[in-house]
Amino acid sequence: MEVLRRSSVFAAEVMEVFDRSPTDKELVSQAKALCRDYINSRLIQAGVSWSKPEYNAPVPGGKLAEVSTILLRLGDELEYIRPNVYRNVARQLNISLHSETVVSDAFLAVAAQIFTAGITWGKVVSLYAVAAGLAVDCVRHAQPAMVHTIVDCLGEFVRKTLVTWLKRRGGWADITKCVVNTDPSLRSHWLVAALCSFGHFLKAIFFVLLPER
Repeated sequence: MEVLRRSSVFAAEVMEVFDRSPTDKELVSQAKALCRDYINSRLIQAGVSWSKPEYNAPVPGGKLAEVSTILLRLGDELEYIRPNVYRNVARQLNISLHSETVVSDAFLAVAAQIFTAGITWGKVVSLYAVAAGLAVDCVRHAQPAMVHTIVDCLGEFVRKTLVTWLKRRGGWADITKCVVNTDPSLRSHWLVAALCSFGHFLKAIFFVLLPER
């Protein structure tokens, strides 16, 4: 299994695409790089050490670094408002962290439910917060390899569900508009959209916990 340190292979490639219309592949690569950075930040914040140093995620550079910084800032605000939602995610979903299939299916179920009523930047931030919360659980339970599984799942979800939406907005850099404008109504708009995803997150929990028919 490819480890997170290999993300440095495309680290340079994802920087230059902000100057032109990004391809589907580039948007997915950027999504995964942002996810690694978000997860790494949350692991440090939680005081959780990696069992293997090669799993440390490289910090994005250039314009991608700006996007990552803003994504984390918005995530901080969202997680501050709903701290219990994005912690102990595995326990909330009542899943085993020893099965790659179980972790993948659970994360994708949550992701699908978050975006049931449409796509907003608030919901995208919520998706990253869920991924990071689950990743922290995995590392805490001695399953660091599952972090790569989560990153891959997020990338696949972006490819299937978010790429078209991202292209219409010119790519990931569009998230900067959530904080560049100081209009309080804009801030309220993204927060309301994010908090709406809270209900979908709870629905996803019940969906995952339903016994197989």
